[in-house]
Amino acid sequence: MLNWKNRAGSLRDSVDDSVDDVRSYLGGLWLSRALGSLVGLYLLVALVVGWYWSQEPELFPVQQNAQAAAEKAHRQLVNGYTTVETLKQVVGTLLDKPGGYLSNDIAPPGLWLDNMPSWEYGVLVQVRDLSRALRKDFARSQTQSTEDPDLAKAEPRFNFDNKSWALPESEAEYREGIKSLDRYLARLADPSQPNAQFYTRADNLNNWLGDTATRLGSLSQRLSASVGQVRLSAGLKDNAALVAAGEGATAGETTYETPWLQIDNVFYEARGQAWALSHLLRAIEVDFADVLAKKNAAVSVQQIIRELEASQEPLWSPMILNGSGYGVLANHSLVMANYISRANAAIIDLRQLLSQG
Repeated sequence: MLNWKNRAGSLRDSVDDSVDDVRSYLGGLWLSRALGSLVGLYLLVALVVGWYWSQEPELFPVQQNAQAAAEKAHRQLVNGYTTVETLKQVVGTLLDKPGGYLSNDIAPPGLWLDNMPSWEYGVLVQVRDLSRALRKDFARSQTQSTEDPDLAKAEPRFNFDNKSWALPESEAEYREGIKSLDRYLARLADPSQPNAQFYTRADNLNNWLGDTATRLGSLSQRLSASVGQVRLSAGLKDNAALVAAGEGATAGETTYETPWLQIDNVFYEARGQAWALSHLLRAIEVDFADVLAKKNAAVSVQQIIRELEASQEPLWSPMILNGSGYGVLANHSLVMANYISRANAAIIDLRQLLSQG
């Protein structure tokens, strides 16, 4: 009788343990499913947010924007105002577009994006070039004159590391650069501040266009390299080493091709540079109108702007295609290279017009 009672108690304990195990299993299964659902929901939201953040900003009307900014600040729209105000707006768009500035993000979804950071870097390249031209040429009467103090502060701000996320962050430095540009604008529009000047001379404009042509020429080469390029090498030692290594290149030639994972980055960097440069040239068209008319160069500027804006047409493909030149699939890099090359050729023609007496 006692053994039967002991066996019954053991059986109840076993049943209780089995029930506890089932409950524990079901609880763990529910928890894992809940966590899986949360992770899936987070990834879905991050995907949608990342898609929204990857939308490129639209072109904005340069002259109307400068006019509205001058009226809001109760300033005169003097020579140079449109150019500097447009530079401010380009940087402001870089920082305040959907998602803000993404190049220094250390958390998803910004961390996962690479197209928009490449676009941002392209815009930043043109911002840096013009801020240097403002400090070096546009605001100085000659090479021996004193540089403007606010422009001297703005240029290094824009040249700050574009991927710094703290102490200080890139956005903080770029906003300080915008403030320096605005202080310069306030003095430029004030007749009682003769120390702030903007000289609309052909040689000043030509110097900046030289830097621009160099940028576009490099971009054109990098975009064209999406299908591989054979380039002439200047170094005889390098050529001999290539041939000796059996690389397949003849003496005096070397093959360069953009890595597959970098093709979309180069494409979006070109889009960013073209976007920024189209706005800056529209501002130059306003402030240097007299110089361009005197040199019969207004049409050349309009041609450059037309090519750059054509490169901003919407991209309907979900990814950057890299087909061969006459293959079934498109090659978006070669299409972009075509626009950039034609804009660069027009800049070269414009510089020749400006250099003529």
